[in-house]
Amino acid sequence: MARSGRDDDTLIERAEGEAAPNPVWFKPIMIGLMLVGLVWVLVFYISGMQWPIPGIGAWNLAIGFGIAFIGFLMTTRWR
Repeated sequence: MARSGRDDDTLIERAEGEAAPNPVWFKPIMIGLMLVGLVWVLVFYISGMQWPIPGIGAWNLAIGFGIAFIGFLMTTRWR
């Protein structure tokens, strides 16, 4: 009988209280949020405090830092 190519013998068992690894999308989203927040703040300063959202002034800083902060918070859950 031919094997299916899968190694079912190499399953890794975890202890019951041990946390599962992160899904595949976790790290790209985490890094992406940190980069988007950084770019948001850079655009705000480079544009002379006019963009990315005109008319809200320094609140653009709060938005940029908030986006980056969410990414940094995600690092505490990264396994």
